[in-house]
Amino acid sequence: MNIKEKSIKELTVLCQEIREEILRVVSKNGGHLSSTLGATEIIVAMHYVFDSKNDPFIFDVSHQSYAHKLLTDRWEAFDTLRQFGGTCGYTKPTESEHDYFVAGHSSTSISLGVGAAKAIALKKEQESRVPVVMIGDGSMTAGMVYEALNELGDRKYPLVIILNDNEMSIAKPIGAVSRMLSSAMASPFYQKFKKHTENFVDNFGEGAHYIAKRMEESLKLITPGMLFEEMGINYIGPVDGHNLTQLIEIMQTAKKLKQPVIIHVQTVKGKGYDIAEGKEEKWHGVGPFDLSNGHSSKKASAKNATQIYTEALLHLAKHDEKIVGATAAMPSGTGLSELMELYPDRFWDVAIAEQHAVTSMAALAKEGFKPFCTIYSTFLQRGYDQVIHDTCLMDLPVVFALDRAGIVGEDGETHQGVFDISFLRAVPNMTLFAPRDEKSFHQALGFAAEYQHPCSLRYPRGSFIKTDLPESSPFELAKSQLLRSNESDILFIGYGNGLGRAYETAQHLDVDVNILDLRFVKPLDADMLRELSTKHKKWFVFSDSSKMGGVGSAILEFLASEKILDIEVESFEYEDEFITHGNTKLVEESLGLLPQQLAKRVSTLS
Repeated sequence: MNIKEKSIKELTVLCQEIREEILRVVSKNGGHLSSTLGATEIIVAMHYVFDSKNDPFIFDVSHQSYAHKLLTDRWEAFDTLRQFGGTCGYTKPTESEHDYFVAGHSSTSISLGVGAAKAIALKKEQESRVPVVMIGDGSMTAGMVYEALNELGDRKYPLVIILNDNEMSIAKPIGAVSRMLSSAMASPFYQKFKKHTENFVDNFGEGAHYIAKRMEESLKLITPGMLFEEMGINYIGPVDGHNLTQLIEIMQTAKKLKQPVIIHVQTVKGKGYDIAEGKEEKWHGVGPFDLSNGHSSKKASAKNATQIYTEALLHLAKHDEKIVGATAAMPSGTGLSELMELYPDRFWDVAIAEQHAVTSMAALAKEGFKPFCTIYSTFLQRGYDQVIHDTCLMDLPVVFALDRAGIVGEDGETHQGVFDISFLRAVPNMTLFAPRDEKSFHQALGFAAEYQHPCSLRYPRGSFIKTDLPESSPFELAKSQLLRSNESDILFIGYGNGLGRAYETAQHLDVDVNILDLRFVKPLDADMLRELSTKHKKWFVFSDSSKMGGVGSAILEFLASEKILDIEVESFEYEDEFITHGNTKLVEESLGLLPQQLAKRVSTLS
């Protein structure tokens, strides 16, 4: 869609049409809503001033990029947003040439922008190209942002950073004076005057430099941009993020500067949909809902694993004041909201800072507390060095509770929780275990609370798969539980929610199978596995995790070390590839992991 010839009036109408389309599709499919509605005018202005085919458009996290998708030849395809085989909910270069980079985790955009700016400089394309970064204020809580800004302020590469401030202001503007100064600082006249003044004072020595610098600093003290200016980056703002005329003028000015510049834009989350306007976290990401009243269209379902975690941890925290916890900007998603309200001095949201979350919990463990570091599986990847260096190296008893382990559905490649077993199993002093249902989850957390070494337990998004198997017994280190035993040569080994998948698969078979709840993948139950190896020769592994370095690998390594060579092991874990977005059942079907599909594979291999 070419919008560069449109008038402001036509662009305003276009913004309304974009919002209506986002609301129509997200209410039907689910997705991110409040932030992407609020960013509409910013994105329209970006496309008016810059060229997304030529100028790298870099969206932080990119959950707010729906308007960008609609403006880049995906209006018709947008109806398939987050559906299997349809439009991705994040930027994805394989989907469109207008999407510069994959993004699904926060705070990477400015580093990408600096890298793109370096490449443009090396290719001598600075006269015709400039990277444009759009980052939300929440993403500014991560340290990686300041690492990038630190280099940018020193190197001075041309880069336009649009800071979308829709919830957490960097600093509060001081009334009309601040707004007047910000508008003045954004004007072409001010920027031209500033350049001429710099050239002028260069001819009058130190004294003139000192006076000019003090005058400029005194002005900036009453604007919110002092931090960025002190880092050597031009600051413009705050700017009304819903005023198209002003946004376009300021972006045009920033483009001409040929310097690093931050445009601080203030927007309203959920703009254009009264029910969602404001700061309500529940409208950040939503499932399908009734557009007329905002009520969820989702039917009531079984208690999900996150709810069980909240209840179990709450019970432990009530009886043990040493239990503390942290999450990284996901208090409701990880179930810590209630604990933060009841025990604000013991449970913390540390913002988008997984590295800090892990290391700070390690220090609490050193001081004799029992920290539960509660993070999505996909986001613990961001704190891996801290797990190794700051936790396991000193053998500190931090519990890593990993929500959203396995396929998470519509969020896709960047959010699938498939790698945690593989990367944690390699770390000395780390213990890995997993519950399979509500009762075993309470038992697993009870074990974790008493365990005096680093440990990690994983659990799925949504509900555990129900089974009709014997109840879980209390957790003991490196002890599995044999749930079904018979004379069959076939052994199903389930880990975590994979136990439920093993049970469902068994229901589709005409033969009896043995079923083992592995419970611990590190350390393994060596005695049980040795015993079972004498009775059953065909083992099938079920776990919602990557096959490479996963549960099957651990079992094969054990068998090799024990020189048990007559066991056939087949793992039904995920292959060595990134898993696409879409309805979880459809994704699993595409991977051949539905119970009826697995049953056919078992029959073929048995």
